[in-house]
Amino acid sequence: MSADPLEWLVGLEGVPSGFAGARDGIDAVLRDRGLRRTSPETTAESLLRGAHASGVLEGSASELAEVREGRGDGIAADAVRVSTELLSLVPVVRRTPLQALARLHAVAGRGSLPEERLGRPRDAESAERLRAIAILFTTETEAPALAVAAVVHAELMAATPFGSHNGIVARAAERLVLAARGVDEKSLVVPEAAHLALRPQYESNLRGYAIGGTPGMHSWLLYATEAYAAAADASPLRSAAD
Repeated sequence: MSADPLEWLVGLEGVPSGFAGARDGIDAVLRDRGLRRTSPETTAESLLRGAHASGVLEGSASELAEVREGRGDGIAADAVRVSTELLSLVPVVRRTPLQALARLHAVAGRGSLPEERLGRPRDAESAERLRAIAILFTTETEAPALAVAAVVHAELMAATPFGSHNGIVARAAERLVLAARGVDEKSLVVPEAAHLALRPQYESNLRGYAIGGTPGMHSWLLYATEAYAAAADASPLRSAAD
């Protein structure tokens, strides 16, 4: 048995080249738009845009302007809370990814679930799925870092391990992988906005992944290459340079 749990995806047609192209696009935005000159405010704006988009995908009806002004609905507020703590979890996810995932849910679910259920999987099966997903954060793999982020995202959505806010947790975990594996350490691209812009494809491909089998996984990964290209375009670095 291979020690690399993601070895299977490296041979899928169009996947390695698709992720290589997406990574080149992200690197170009970060480099050409002046990564060294970026400020904490730019990161905060990226995280805010991501929180708004993730909240909408979770059911929020708030506009970005409302979220920016602190007038978003409850789901938007949950997503914003997660975004403000996200980057502090990068060193945690590198050491103890299960702890980081639990913290994401505890922050997102505050006020929605009893205290004793925050950060805890729904049942024994969910706990087992969560442990398997956590391994992906730190495993050595030949798969591109973007592919790892995409698989972590989809696995969390398919497993729905927590009693609430699984989508917000999954999209935050995707950001954590991108930061922890060095793709976007300052969290300047906005994958959540890309998923919202591509919502029909996003949701249909997640359903296909959850059903299982290589075709559904393959389709999700090909979708993810497109989404990460759009995530680079959604970066506040783009609008700052326009």
